[in-house]
This record gives sequence, structure tokens and C-alpha cells, in this order.
Amino acid sequence: MSEKANIAALTALAHPGRMAVFRLLARRTPDTVSAGELTEALSLKPSTLSVYLGILTRAGLIQQTRRGRSLHYSIDLTLTGSLIEYLVNDCCRGRPELLAGLLSPRQQDDPQKIFNVLFVCTGNSTRSIFAEAILKTIGEGRFRGFSAGTQPRATITPLTEEILRANGHDVSQFHPKSYHVFYELSAPRIDFVFTVCDRAANEECPPLLGQPVTAHWGMVDPSKTEGTEAERVLAFKQCYATIERRLKAFTSLPFSSLSEISLQRELDFIGQTPEKVDAV
Repeated sequence: MSEKANIAALTALAHPGRMAVFRLLARRTPDTVSAGELTEALSLKPSTLSVYLGILTRAGLIQQTRRGRSLHYSIDLTLTGSLIEYLVNDCCRGRPELLAGLLSPRQQDDPQKIFNVLFVCTGNSTRSIFAEAILKTIGEGRFRGFSAGTQPRATITPLTEEILRANGHDVSQFHPKSYHVFYELSAPRIDFVFTVCDRAANEECPPLLGQPVTAHWGMVDPSKTEGTEAERVLAFKQCYATIERRLKAFTSLPFSSLSEISLQRELDFIGQTPEKVDAV
């Protein structure tokens, strides 16, 4: 990108509303987000959002795709990367004292290291609870699972309990809790954070200490399924099975040999695992 283009991109971001749009799209990467969802998530008028999207698109920071009648948006990782490179190498001349916290290489993981993994959704009553339970079962001593909600419900849903029991989990171990618990100094140091519902990923939450690796593994909420009781149970079983497949892929990754970029790509790829699977 030319200097003029870089300055235009920085100017586009120099507005709280446009920055909010960009940050939401960054949290949802590699997903695309519809204009309607952006409007609802950010409480914006459609006309206001349209102006913001137009400015960010012209600046090269986001890109637009059409899905049927809907327009979807995502950040342009290549051009955004060029902007960051411009700030680092041109504006700051790569000074290490300014960038040490950002440019420090990923430490090679101790083969004996135990990873703490946090799963976040809005209510912390189904998807994130499934993920916590499954990881505790298949983690084999290398992974500790935790879950939380941005707006936790009072209890987990009855069908969630039913599926957990059917898969051999002790239901008494799991209950909804607030994401803010993990900001406390006594909280475990989290290594990975996965948002498992779009609404939670859309919400603006301060980063946790230690800059954990993050990824969005969005899934449809099975509790929203309409139909017969058998159809609703099937939706919960499919949700559980999809999360289990993703976590088996996650726990099989060769963490010690992956660079930061490679690890992020692997996590993004796992998050794209299709949800429609045969439930057992």
C-alpha cells in the first residue's frame, strides 16, 4: 500500500463507530458477517452502518461478498497486515523497545505444559458447557477446560444435562458463570479462548491477561431449534458431536512445532468444521 492509502486507512479507523465495526469483524475472522447482524450487534441505524462500511471498504480494510440477497463483510487480512507493517517498519522504524511486547516470538511449549482453555458463549448453558465437559474428558492431563458466559443464565438447559449424562459426564461439575470471573487475579492463566456463539464474539470484552490465543468457533444454538422433541434432542446431539470433533482435532495439534501464524490458521480451520454430523 502507498503512504496515501495507509493514511486513508488510518483515517477510516479514527472514528469510534467505524472502529467498532472493524473490531467486531476482526473478532469474527475468518467468518463473514451480514450487514443485518452488524446493525443489530452494534445498535446502529442501517443508514449509519452503510456509511461506515463504505468508508472502511474504500480504505481497503474490509471486503464485501454477496450471499443470495445478503451482503456480508469481513476484514481484508492482507491489506490490514500491510497497514500494520507500515506502522511497524516505516513509522516506528522497527524500534524493538516500542514493539518488544508485540514482536516477541512464540515460546516453544514445554511437552509437560498443561493448557488452560476457556470457551465463551452468551448464556453459558449449552455450547460452552459441552466444550468444557468434553475437553475435561479427552484432555488427557494436557488440557483444562473452563467455560463462561457474557450474560450467563441461572442454570444449564435440561437437554444439555440430558446429553451430558448420556455421554457419561458428571452434571454437578457444570454451571453457568460470568466471563468476568476470569479477570480476577486468582483466576487460572488462560492459554486459549474460543467463542462458540456469534453473539458472544460480537460483544466487546477486554482481553484477558497473558494475551491468550483466540479463535471463533461459532455454532447454531440448539435450544433455538423448533419442531418435535425428537428433532430438538437431535439438534443437541449434533451440537455435542460437532464440538467433540473440533476438540479432538484441537488436542491433536503439534503445538510445539507450530508458529503463531500456523497455529492461528489451524484453529480457524477447525472452527469451520461443518455442524451437520450424524449424532450417536
